[in-house]
Amino acid sequence: MAVTMAEITKLRHLTSAGLMDCKKALAETDGDIEILRKKGQAVAAKREDRNAAEGCVLSKNEGNFAAILALNCETDFVAKNEGFVSLAKKLLDIAVENRCKTVDELKAITVDGITVADLVTEESGKTGEKTEIGAYEVVEAPTTAAYNHFNNKLAAIVGFNLPDVDAQVGREICMQIASMNPVACSREDVPQATIDQEIAVAVEKTKQEQIKKAVEAALKKAGLNPNHFDSEDHIESNITKGWITEEDATKARQIMKETAEAKAANLPEAMIQNIANGRLNKFFKESCLMEQEYVQDSKLSVGQFLEQTRKGLVAVAFKRVNLNQD
Repeated sequence: MAVTMAEITKLRHLTSAGLMDCKKALAETDGDIEILRKKGQAVAAKREDRNAAEGCVLSKNEGNFAAILALNCETDFVAKNEGFVSLAKKLLDIAVENRCKTVDELKAITVDGITVADLVTEESGKTGEKTEIGAYEVVEAPTTAAYNHFNNKLAAIVGFNLPDVDAQVGREICMQIASMNPVACSREDVPQATIDQEIAVAVEKTKQEQIKKAVEAALKKAGLNPNHFDSEDHIESNITKGWITEEDATKARQIMKETAEAKAANLPEAMIQNIANGRLNKFFKESCLMEQEYVQDSKLSVGQFLEQTRKGLVAVAFKRVNLNQD
């Protein structure tokens, strides 16, 4: 059948497919515009078990609402396709316009007679790849801000406790979040399970350091170089090279074993805990947004920068999505 430009335009509006794809679809089906939807459903079902690790990540904010959406596919080639990126932008616009708080809310929205979930399925029909909304995050606060990295693989959003925060300030804090990957806004927001894990790691690391110091001191006292005995592989290698003898190795092993056992049984718990607490504080300063060193001015923390910008201003929530993973 002859395909008119009006029909092509209508199908393109409904599906966001390219002009040639729309023309081909209409020609193949005598004007049945359901072809791409049906094809998408078939492709989606066939490729359900495939890994959609590539894609496009975008963020947007309007007033007190901000969202990040990741539209995933299988290859970077498809992820960079103009039509694919346009669909990601369209879905994000729909999400922000409707203030969708969850991905399920977003998928249920109907646009031009088709749900967002079906729009995503259609994309599989166009690209031949598994396509899915891989991430959807929102922040609601008196003021929000958003940042998209140049490669469409990384985005961040943030919310502040006060209204009418300067847009550039918001963007800079989003860039801080994107580059420094904090785990929480403040130390009070860090999950207790994370704190417990950090303390446990810090305590164990401190204990091992104290034992190592005692072992090194004992080896030196015996006239042995600690660097020659820091691992079994190193010991064997040094024997082969003639740097130490078998007798040296036997003697060192005995000293290390006895010293380590004695030190482990008599570690000063108060000192260990103090050092571990110091390490926990370092974790907070490196991992909590408000305590992090401000990337634009190393003399300030993020909290100090915000307070300097506007009295009482703090970041209260943020989200970050990175397809490349950290």
